[in-house]
Amino acid sequence: MQPPRDRLTLKERVVATLVWEGLTNRDIAERIHTSEQVVKNHLRSAFDKLGVWSRLELALYVASHGGAKWEGSLRAVEGGLDGTVGPTVGPEAEGQAAGLAHPTPGIPA
Repeated sequence: MQPPRDRLTLKERVVATLVWEGLTNRDIAERIHTSEQVVKNHLRSAFDKLGVWSRLELALYVASHGGAKWEGSLRAVEGGLDGTVGPTVGPEAEGQAAGLAHPTPGIPA
């Protein structure tokens, strides 16, 4: 049987890590380029899978199960869900940082 943490999707692990870091739902949504409602959906799903009832319980769960080791999930999302990890260098970085596959010509970042 796999540990509960392994049942979480990548985005659920990222959201859980950011809750552990003390970010609000709005801050999390901005950080991962989504809406607050999507963040709430990820939280609800993570709560169910981990058997917790609140953000505090979720943060305590993350802290007691490695905390900083969950950071790899966050780097994967910040680098892009396309498998790249870490910052992107070069002219295409603006579009990737905004979550776009390619920057939109003529529209400033």
